[in-house]
Amino acid sequence: MNQQDYYRNELQMNYFSEEYLRFEEDFYRYSSLTIPLTFLIDDVLLSMAKSNRPYFKLNKKNALDHQDHYFLFTIEKEATQPSIRLYRYRCVTHSLEQLKQQYLSQQQKQLSPN
Repeated sequence: MNQQDYYRNELQMNYFSEEYLRFEEDFYRYSSLTIPLTFLIDDVLLSMAKSNRPYFKLNKKNALDHQDHYFLFTIEKEATQPSIRLYRYRCVTHSLEQLKQQYLSQQQKQLSPN
């Protein structure tokens, strides 16, 4: 069993959500890759899970504008099955500093009472 098989059912995205559609639009806006996102998404999820980071980087070599792009997600545990992690797209930024600010803002929103 390889690592992708191990994580297969634990790492998920809601492919029919508004968030995923925004992610898809943002990804194609910046990516120069000829491989469709559909074929990359399992590797993207695995990379984020293994690195324990809520983002992945599209490096400038693979970007249309030759800039790095960071795609930020929130990670939620499924209430009925805590081993399942649901990745929800939030935004794309162009620098680690912007990413840090977005991440901290996101954390504050999650912690603040409604």
